[in-house]
Amino acid sequence: MSLPKIEPLIESVALIEVQSLALQEKPVILTPLPPHAALPNRIAVVGNYLPRRCGIATFTTDLCDALHAEYGTTELLALPVNDSEEGYDYPDRVRFELSEDNLASYRQAADFLNFSNVDLVCLQHEYGIFGGRAGGHILELLRRLRMPFLTTLHTVLREPTPDQREVMEEITALSDRLIVMSQQSVEILQDVFHVLPDKIDLIPHGIPDLPFTDPSFYKDAFGTEGKEVLLTFGLLSPNKGIENVIKALPKILSRHGNVVYMVSGVTHPHILRREGDKYRDYLQNLAKELGVEASVIFRNRFVSPEEMVELIGAADIYITPYKHKAQVVSGTLAYALSAGKAIISTPYLHAIELLDEERGALVPFDDPEAIATKTVELLDNSTARHAMRKRAYLYARDMVWNRVAQKYMKSFERIYNERLRSPRATFSAQNTEKNLDRLPSIKLDHLLRMTDPTGLIEHAVFVVPNYPEGYSTDDNARALIVAILLESFGAGAPRGGADLASRYLAFLWLAFDPATKRFRNCLSYEHHWQEGEGSEDSHGRALWGLGTVLGRSKDAGLRGAAGRMFELAVPAALEFKSPRACAFALLGVLEYLDSFPGDRAALSASDALANRLLNSYRVNRTDDWKWFESGLAYSNARLPQALVRAGVRAGNEEMVTAGLEALEWLVALQHCEVKGHFVPIGSQGFYSRTTEKARFDQQPVEACAAVSACLQAYRATGKGRWRKEAWSAFNWFLGDNDLQIALYDPTTGGCKDGLHPDRANENQGAESTLSFLMALLEMRKLEEADGTENML
Repeated sequence: MSLPKIEPLIESVALIEVQSLALQEKPVILTPLPPHAALPNRIAVVGNYLPRRCGIATFTTDLCDALHAEYGTTELLALPVNDSEEGYDYPDRVRFELSEDNLASYRQAADFLNFSNVDLVCLQHEYGIFGGRAGGHILELLRRLRMPFLTTLHTVLREPTPDQREVMEEITALSDRLIVMSQQSVEILQDVFHVLPDKIDLIPHGIPDLPFTDPSFYKDAFGTEGKEVLLTFGLLSPNKGIENVIKALPKILSRHGNVVYMVSGVTHPHILRREGDKYRDYLQNLAKELGVEASVIFRNRFVSPEEMVELIGAADIYITPYKHKAQVVSGTLAYALSAGKAIISTPYLHAIELLDEERGALVPFDDPEAIATKTVELLDNSTARHAMRKRAYLYARDMVWNRVAQKYMKSFERIYNERLRSPRATFSAQNTEKNLDRLPSIKLDHLLRMTDPTGLIEHAVFVVPNYPEGYSTDDNARALIVAILLESFGAGAPRGGADLASRYLAFLWLAFDPATKRFRNCLSYEHHWQEGEGSEDSHGRALWGLGTVLGRSKDAGLRGAAGRMFELAVPAALEFKSPRACAFALLGVLEYLDSFPGDRAALSASDALANRLLNSYRVNRTDDWKWFESGLAYSNARLPQALVRAGVRAGNEEMVTAGLEALEWLVALQHCEVKGHFVPIGSQGFYSRTTEKARFDQQPVEACAAVSACLQAYRATGKGRWRKEAWSAFNWFLGDNDLQIALYDPTTGGCKDGLHPDRANENQGAESTLSFLMALLEMRKLEEADGTENML
C-alpha cells in the first residue's frame, strides 16, 4: 500500500443542523456568532385576557396586539387565569387556561410552556389575580419554567404585608428582568426589595394612539351635546373615591350648571360576587341626597376599546379621585393622558409622576372641596385647560402601544441573548437531585427501538423513531462501535444486544460502493441513497467501526465480514483533507493494529494519518492557540485522542506531547469559568481565532469525545487529573452542566439531543444516544481496570 505525500490539512467543517444534528461536510469558513442579537420566536404572556373584565386583561390583550402588529413573525401565546369555573370565550391566541385557586393548574401550565418550545415568558403580575396567600400560587409556575422570563409588576408596595413581601421577593429573584411603569416603582424595588437597578426596565403603561380632538366631536354619542363633561371610568370599587366627585358637584354646578359627571364601568367582578352592587347603589343614593342625580350619568357596562376612544374623547375633564397613595399604575389615567385630556387627580404615586410639570392638577385625598375648586378653575379658564391638554398629549407620545411594544421587545431580546451568553439553571433544575459520579446501568431499550432490520434510524421525535429522516452511515458506524464494546462485557452485557453488531455491519456493507471504494452516507427510509458519495467524515467513522470489529470482536464471522471491507476502504482515507475524518480513520486503523500489529500497510497508513495531524498542529499552533486548525468545530477531542494514541503506539514522543498539549488547551476552554463544570463548544457558531466562543447548542457528541480523549490521556500518562476530567465530561450527561438538566434518560436508556440556552432538546436521536452509551461503556471499562465494583 503506497503512501501519499504528507500535506497540512485544509480546514473543512461539518455544519451541524440544530434540529436534526445531521452532519454534512462543506468546506466553509467557521460561522461567527450572529452580528445582531437574536429575537425570540415564540413568546408566552401569562396574565388575564379579554373578554375577562379587568385592567390586567385589557393590558395583556393590548400588549399582545401591539407586539403582533410590530413583530408579526413572532408567535404569541396567552395564558390567562380564570376566576370562575365557567371561564371565558377567549380568542385563539389563548392556548392554556389556569384556574385561579387550583395549584395543580399552575404546575400544568408550566409543563405546557416547557413542552411547547416557548422561547420566553412574560408574566403580568398583580397580587389579586392569582390564587394562594398574596397570589403565591404563581410561584409554582415560575419555579418550574425552563426558559427565561420577565415580570411586569402592576403593583409594587412600599409597605407590603409579610405574605406580599415573601411572594414579591421570590418573583424578583426568579425573574430574569423586571418591568415597571413608574419611577416610583423603580425606587420601591430598590429600597424595599433590594433589587439591583440593572435588573429593572422602566416602560410606561401602553396607550392607544388617539387623535387630539375637540370633546364636542364625541358628545352626541352619549347624549351630552352642549354639556361640560367630567369623566371617571374603570371598574367600580370603594377605593375609587367616586363619592368625593359627587360631593363636589353642588359647588361645581353652582358655577357651571351645564356640567354632567359620567361614571362609566361595571362593578369589579370580585366586589360584585362578594357584595353585589352595594357601592353603585351608595353612589346613586348619594347623588339623590345631594340633588345632583340629574347631573350624574352611570354607565353600567364594560367599555370596549372602540367605545373607550369615544368615551374619553367626549370628556372635558378627566378625574381620578382614588383613595390610596400606594397605587403605582393606573391604566385609565394613562389612557386619559393619551387623548390629551385635562386631568384632575388625587396624589397617588402614578399620578404624581404622570401629571408632573403641569400635565394635570393634583388635589388632596378625600377632599371634595378641593375637587370642586380645581374643576371650576379649569372650566373658567379654557386657555389654561387647553395648555394642560397639550402638555399631556405631547408627553404621552412615547407611551403609545407601538413604542411600548418596541421597548418590551428590547427587554425580551436582552434576556433571551443573556441566556445565550450566560445560561442559568432554573429553580426546578437546581433543586432536582442528580446522580453525579455514579455510572448508570447499561440500558439498550431506546437503541433497540431505534434499530430496524435495515439498521439504525438517524433521528427521533422525542422517543419515537423518525422514519422519514432515514438512516446514516455516520450513526450506524458509531452503533457498530457501541455493539462491539458491549460484546466485551460478555455474559454481563444487557439482553437484546447480541445481534446488533451484525445488523450495523450489514448496513456498512450496504453503504460501501465497491466501484468508488467510498461509503455513501444518507439512506432514505425507502432505501434510496441521497448522494453518490458520502462525506469524508462518514468514511472515517465507517473505518473506525470496522477497525473496532477487527481489533476487539471475538466473533470470527463479524471479523471476516469487516476485514475485506476495511482493506478496500483504507486507501481512500489517505487522501482526506478533513482533520476529523483523518482522526476517525486513524482511530480505526489503530484499533485494527491492536490485533494485527505486523500489517505493514496498516502501519504505513497509521503513520501517514498521524503525521498529517501532527503537521497540521505544527502549522496552526501558537502560544495562545494550541490547536490543529484555525477554528474549533465538532468532535474536537477526537483529534488529540487519535494523535496521543498513535504516538503511544509508535513511541513518538512529539505526537504524544502535541496531543496532550492540545487536549489540555481544549479542556481548559471547555469548562465553566465560575462553577468549573464541563461546557462543550457550542454548535451555533463554534469558535475560531476571530470569533467569540459559542456556548450553545451543546451536543452530546462533544461530551463523549471528551470522555474518550481524557481516558486516552489517562492511559498514556497515568495521571489522575485526566481521570477526573473524564468524569467531569461524563457528569455533563447526568446534569452537571449549564442548565443542571440531565441529558440521559434512565427510563429509556436514551439521551436527549443536547442543550439549548434555556432547555434540553427532548428528541432522543441516534447520535446522542450512541454518544452516551459509548461514554458509559468506556467509563465502565475504566472502573473495571481500576478494580472498582461495577453493577450492570
